[in-house]
Amino acid sequence: VQLQASGGGLVQAGESLRLSCVASGRIFSINHMGWYRQGAGKQRESVADITSSGSTNYADSVKGRFTISQDNAKKTVYLQMNSLKPEDTAVYYCNADQVGSLTDTAEFVWQKDLWGQGTQVTVSS
Repeated sequence: VQLQASGGGLVQAGESLRLSCVASGRIFSINHMGWYRQGAGKQRESVADITSSGSTNYADSVKGRFTISQDNAKKTVYLQMNSLKPEDTAVYYCNADQVGSLTDTAEFVWQKDLWGQGTQVTVSS
């Protein structure tokens, strides 16, 4: 199972970006996906997460500005980021947890805490 994040870029304060993260592999289910970010010199922090049933959680700093959503059929999670602020500048990572998939030998396994590569978001003032 691999996670591929995209959609980052350089924007001005107040503008929007939409991040996408696609999970690939012989996946049967993903119970939980989320977005994290890590600013320069800072620890990685949770931004938003969503369960397979659609329940969501957001960091206080992004509530009302960011929206996480998913397309289960496409095994994709999105992060719509509006009203971006310079303090949102960070590398954004997607995460998938409790992923049920088949190995190369057709064994069903549950995988935990999978990470994609980061995508850089830079917000200028």
